[in-house]
Amino acid sequence: MTGHSQGGADAAGRSTDGHGGGIGGHHSPRMGKDEWLTPPHILYALGSFDLDPCAPIVRPWPTADEHYTIADNGLLKPWHGRVWCNPPYGTEAEKWLARLADHGRGTALIYARTETDTFFTQVWEKATALLFLRGRLFFHHVNGKRAAHNSGGPSVLIAYGKQDANILGKCGIPGRYIEP
Repeated sequence: MTGHSQGGADAAGRSTDGHGGGIGGHHSPRMGKDEWLTPPHILYALGSFDLDPCAPIVRPWPTADEHYTIADNGLLKPWHGRVWCNPPYGTEAEKWLARLADHGRGTALIYARTETDTFFTQVWEKATALLFLRGRLFFHHVNGKRAAHNSGGPSVLIAYGKQDANILGKCGIPGRYIEP
């Protein structure tokens, strides 16, 4: 998983502003690192994905059949099939969500910051369905170990396309499913 940051983050979720935000922007900068992985139970519940265009370089489990990392610049490469997108958090997330919305087939994981411009333009106006997760996620270290502390904020899964909306509605992950 890659993540949110108060500052900038690269495609693998590493902070670009020196504040250690990364996918773990939901994690405090004092945690001393910036790359955090999507909990495997989330990926398992959602089924298989063809592509993760913003995958972390180091991952103890696959997030999709094919992975693009920061070295590949997944925003510039062709996307195909069902896409998993846990974008770099912060201002970069909007680009990834816009690309996923244009692709029209996939699921994203972001903070549930429903008041932001990005949420309004890329989620409320374009998503097929949402699953607001109950509780806060515990992301994982690149070695696979679960973080000691939760993400520090609420998360939402966003489906683009009817197939992903159907999967999201039946996945069994605790939360509130809605179709905007």
